[in-house]
Amino acid sequence: MARLWLENGKLFPRVGEITPTTVGLADGRIIYVGQSADAPPVGERRDLGGLIVAPGFVDIHTHGGHGITFGDPDSLAADLRDYSAWVATTGVTGFLCSVAAADHAALLAVVRAYADLFDAGGFPGAEPLGLHLEGPYLNPEKRGAFNAAWLRAPAVAEVDALLDAGRGWVRQMTLAPELPGAADVAARLRERGVVAALGHSEADYALAAAALRGDFTHVTHTFNAQRGFHHREPGVFGAVLTSDGITAELIADTIHVHPGAMALLLRCLGPERVVLISDAMAAAGLGDGVYSLTGHEVVVKDGVAHNPRGAIAGSTATLDQCVRNVHHLLNVPLADAVRMASLNPARVIGRDAEMGSIEVGKAANLVALDAKGMVHLTLVRGKVVYP
Repeated sequence: MARLWLENGKLFPRVGEITPTTVGLADGRIIYVGQSADAPPVGERRDLGGLIVAPGFVDIHTHGGHGITFGDPDSLAADLRDYSAWVATTGVTGFLCSVAAADHAALLAVVRAYADLFDAGGFPGAEPLGLHLEGPYLNPEKRGAFNAAWLRAPAVAEVDALLDAGRGWVRQMTLAPELPGAADVAARLRERGVVAALGHSEADYALAAAALRGDFTHVTHTFNAQRGFHHREPGVFGAVLTSDGITAELIADTIHVHPGAMALLLRCLGPERVVLISDAMAAAGLGDGVYSLTGHEVVVKDGVAHNPRGAIAGSTATLDQCVRNVHHLLNVPLADAVRMASLNPARVIGRDAEMGSIEVGKAANLVALDAKGMVHLTLVRGKVVYP
């Protein structure tokens, strides 16, 4: 059994403090967490030079990056391999592919094709952990970057077909609770172990709050594409702040959400329930230019993506940038910022028993950071995938 010992590092333990430690890895798992002096002498040793050892990041809402858009049927397999290798450079060790399509038949084909690729495995970097279906059951009034022609009324039969095609790989679906049939769809998703996420919604406070007390357990990119707060009608955002137990996504790129609004969400929900996401599109990791997303041409200028209607069309940020923004701009301890990008998202999709924290027996999905949150090393299943 080949062993790798990561020595002279610092660790984020559960209490959030940083202490000197050694982490031992074998067969893709963590086998030891403790002091170097107590580690068995057998195996390869790697000196981290005081870098911080943290759980690998998990991005549960991303549409692609580095020139790649998920769901392109002409390059699905190559795109997934290339994305897996690239995103590991940003500290991401696991991700959901957020996908949409023009109609039910096209989405069904995409889901089925991804399930085949996921089953086959063999990815060079970060692990695909499944699919996030963002739509098609979104409110056209809050469609954001989505093509209105791609949206339709919720239907349980369609959802059953999609979940059957996904063979367990569909982990999350975003839908608007005010649409006719949405409650039935949310109930079916929960029954089949899929996260029903409230998003792209014009629901009022009462309806949103009721949904979040029911089968909706998660909120898609909080603040964005949802009814905002007013003191006489608190809207979706008010329902998020006053709901117990739910988790809420945050795009911490400083473009989608002002740092003051980020601070408000964190103050109300705490670092245990906020989930950092990238919501990245093809321009992430690249420069300005013209790209495609959800059937629209998207122009990226000065790092901001807009579709022809002028709506913000996804993010150009990477998840490690979001972690650093929360840490530096909001003065959130780095350990809490990392938690919001690792344990919290893993918990949302039911994978926290296997990943998201550094514990013996868990997958050896790790990232080494400096004190500023810059990524220096990424390991997936104990294998160094970056640099």
